Amino acid sequence: MHSLRLKLEDNEQSSLAKYALFSRHSRGRLRHESEPRYRTAFQRDRDRIVHSAAFRLLEYKTQVFVNDAGDYYRTRLTHTLEVAQIGRTLARALGANEDLVEAICLAHDLGHPPFGHAGEDVLNELMGDHGGFNHNHQSYRVVTKLEHRYPKWNGLNLTFETLEGIAKHETAYDRSAFREISEETGPGLEAQIANVADELAYNAHDLDDGLQSGLIHVAQMQNLEIWRRVAERIKWTGAYLDDVSRHNIIRELVGQLVDDVLHESARRIEALAPEDSLDIQRHPEAVVRHSDEQQSLNAALKDFLYQNMYRHFRIVRMQTRAERFIRALFASYIGEPRQLPDSYRAKLDDEPTHRVVVDYIASLTDRSALREFQQLFDPISKP
Repeated sequence: MHSLRLKLEDNEQSSLAKYALFSRHSRGRLRHESEPRYRTAFQRDRDRIVHSAAFRLLEYKTQVFVNDAGDYYRTRLTHTLEVAQIGRTLARALGANEDLVEAICLAHDLGHPPFGHAGEDVLNELMGDHGGFNHNHQSYRVVTKLEHRYPKWNGLNLTFETLEGIAKHETAYDRSAFREISEETGPGLEAQIANVADELAYNAHDLDDGLQSGLIHVAQMQNLEIWRRVAERIKWTGAYLDDVSRHNIIRELVGQLVDDVLHESARRIEALAPEDSLDIQRHPEAVVRHSDEQQSLNAALKDFLYQNMYRHFRIVRMQTRAERFIRALFASYIGEPRQLPDSYRAKLDDEPTHRVVVDYIASLTDRSALREFQQLFDPISKP
């Protein structure tokens, strides 16, 4: 038992590609801890994320459909699990560190507020003069500061490699807020895999939810090349899409996207010929990505989903309602911060009121945000 971690580390050295990030070579944690005897450092990170309060709360946070819209649709938690599953598949095939990819994938949405991107957009607007709001930044804040599970420090004390993967989940945003994370290099192989797995999962699975809900119909899909290719591959020619056929098409779509990522990424890695993980991080372009042709097909699918699903009147109604709830909660707490729970009021002496308020609202689930709204504004509800 004492040597199991060493054996696991040896397995990484012998089975992973030389450009992977090895747990044995981790730069450690912000606060020193002895690593466990039977898990690698990245496996411990994964376990800490799964056992965090923020991870459990994802069960009742919106992906596209608000939590009360129905039991079938994906939540932020099921989306996260699907991202992790796809990420592990890509990591295994590319010789990356599967445990690190899984940890990054499981943490990537911990900072998401209630009501999905509608909630994020309105919080960013409300915080415009106070540093803004970004769910990636908030995920980093959750794992480094907001989780309270240990007596000697706040946060989960994850390895620098996992923190870097979370911080660089979207390379377009400003990384200067993360003082522990280098801005001189881009995301490593494992973080790039998590980025692609996230995009792949929400494209395919949002389409699945749209079809199942009736917001999208088969007739609308016929002009999409990506749909025609998948239907042709499984020889589906029907006009009516039953549940089994829908599952078959989505499964084939995910498989097609995974195949494309693996072939294109392998080609790019071979051309770069990296000797270690830093060669990938210093490279100006991502090596894990879709082919140009598939990128074009994906862009058309994204545009279709935006026009026909995300802007569907039923979704817009849910988003508008959600924005109204969050605006009202934010204004009420800013106007009288003493309404906040004790644990958040205790932070007001050390942090700006606006940041404390947005930390609290971002921690709420869809249903707890609705409950807060009722308690604050419904004269019949008990506070």
